[in-house]
Amino acid sequence: MTKKQKKMLLRIVAAAVLLVGLNFVPAAGILRFCLYMVPYLTIGYDILKKAGKGILNRQIFDESFLMAIATVGAIVLALYSGSGDYTEAVAVMLFYQIGEWFQSYAVGKSRRNISELMDIRPDYANIEENGKLKQVDPDEIKIGAVIVVQPGEKVPIDGIVTEGSSTLNTSALTGESLPREAAVGDEIISGCINMTGVLKIRTTKEFGESTVSKILNLVENASSRKSKSEDFITRFARVYTPAVCISALALAILPPLVRMFGLGLLPNWPDWIYRALTFLVISCPCALVISIPLSFFAGIGGASKEGVLVKGSNYLEVLSQTSCVVFDKTGTLTKGVFEVNAVHHNVLAQEKLLEYAAYAESASSHPISKSIQKAYGRELDRKRVSDIQEISGNGVKAIVDGVAVAAGNDKLMKSLGITPIPCRQVGTIIHMAVDGAYAGHIVISDVVKEHSKEAICSLKNAGVKKTVMLTGDARPVAEAVAAELGVDQVYSQLLPGDKVSKVEELLEKKSLKEKLAFVGDGINDAPVLSRADIGIAMGAMGSDAAIEAADVVLMDDDPLKIAKAIKISRKCIRIVYQNIWFAIGIKLLCLLLGALGIANMWLAIFADVGVMILAILNAIRALFVKNL
Repeated sequence: MTKKQKKMLLRIVAAAVLLVGLNFVPAAGILRFCLYMVPYLTIGYDILKKAGKGILNRQIFDESFLMAIATVGAIVLALYSGSGDYTEAVAVMLFYQIGEWFQSYAVGKSRRNISELMDIRPDYANIEENGKLKQVDPDEIKIGAVIVVQPGEKVPIDGIVTEGSSTLNTSALTGESLPREAAVGDEIISGCINMTGVLKIRTTKEFGESTVSKILNLVENASSRKSKSEDFITRFARVYTPAVCISALALAILPPLVRMFGLGLLPNWPDWIYRALTFLVISCPCALVISIPLSFFAGIGGASKEGVLVKGSNYLEVLSQTSCVVFDKTGTLTKGVFEVNAVHHNVLAQEKLLEYAAYAESASSHPISKSIQKAYGRELDRKRVSDIQEISGNGVKAIVDGVAVAAGNDKLMKSLGITPIPCRQVGTIIHMAVDGAYAGHIVISDVVKEHSKEAICSLKNAGVKKTVMLTGDARPVAEAVAAELGVDQVYSQLLPGDKVSKVEELLEKKSLKEKLAFVGDGINDAPVLSRADIGIAMGAMGSDAAIEAADVVLMDDDPLKIAKAIKISRKCIRIVYQNIWFAIGIKLLCLLLGALGIANMWLAIFADVGVMILAILNAIRALFVKNL
């Protein structure tokens, strides 16, 4: 609780105690008036001040103005009638301030939830000078510099580990409680907390472009992008508040005039003015104006705690209407890491075939070449290989230990006059020829992410009607992955431009109310992310362009979080509509009762403050998304 909230709570308690105590004080006349003004001004001086400033600045129609007019009017009526009943005026102001305190507390809770993310902002970076560590501003660190991160410190800038190993706490970034291991050669993102060993990191980005800066920027600007529901409430309040003020004025003046001149009856001014003041208290649109933005704010905060960054409440609203999810394959449903799945050898032993392949591919940095070298698992002696010739699009030829080795596709084999043996397994097939004879082949394929199959199942359980996969891979590979994961539809052998065309085709086929989400991670996915109704990017290892183009960013690259994000958005939207219908329904009913003289100030207090507190408490539920 902040100092401001504590001060307000103290005022509320003091005013309530004074109000209750005055009921036992036998005072009358001017003394009674002065005594009741003590709790009234204690709890309401800031509202009266705000209403006065609004009148001077010609921004009259707001909640403070309504509360000031209603309570001052009630006090004037008590003085006019000589009843000395100032309890209602003080109670209206007291309960209104209780509602305001609840709002402040709820917003504070949401902000604290998001401010946990702000704790990832590093205060300094360590650089080594003359054998000693020196703390400098992260903004001063250039690309390629080596920084030192000690146990307990935050990683200030993205980079690659050059020395040391450690475990990292990534929970503030990804919502993931399990620590991650980091060793030499691993990419590491800013915002993580180093838990055990000392790490030396060569920076790959400047601080302003690093992950931590981008996350903070996304979160800080999220509230600036309003949803259609928020825009509606803003426009509604601008028209509604002046309308009810005019209606209250008409209620106070017209019926007495009709009674006096039309019916020849007594005008009964106090009764109709009291009804008008009650009407004003009831009409205050606090519940809507406060609870709707708060619901979205809480929804974004709850999502961020789970490692899902939503760039604005407008995207949260669109996400809730998602009926079709389109995936890029590599890096999204698969790890984008190639592994040797099988070695089908002919004459040579499996280990020897892998050895020849690793040496032949030793000069290449292609992911497939790297996967073969990794599968071989031993340090390569480059003296054993010579005369390496890379044949673009086909493979490589080399001399290994004086033996001619060729590794590549079936085109390479045929160009050498060798007939390759087809493989029934799905994947990239590397055929091997040793000393002019066919020696077997190696099967390499991309690794499916652990949660990909579960993610597709979760999306269907969440009500997503259709899942689609787009990939540049060959048709057999694409169809095998789609079948394994349970994806409804797959399009293969696509260029980046083809992916945009396919998404546009799918957009044309859906209804206006249904929304299409595209999930990708690579730089070539940026145009598709922008074209879809909602773009979702893999944030941990995704490209900067994809993250910039996306509307939602998954901080741990886990596709299972997509269903989580949709469920969070739908819970948030349900709460928003619950609050809208509840607040408007109660208001209209109580306004009618107030106009008919059935409702008094106490019912007005419930219609205003009670409804606002209930709506705020309902809005806070959007924060709790752990078990969705």
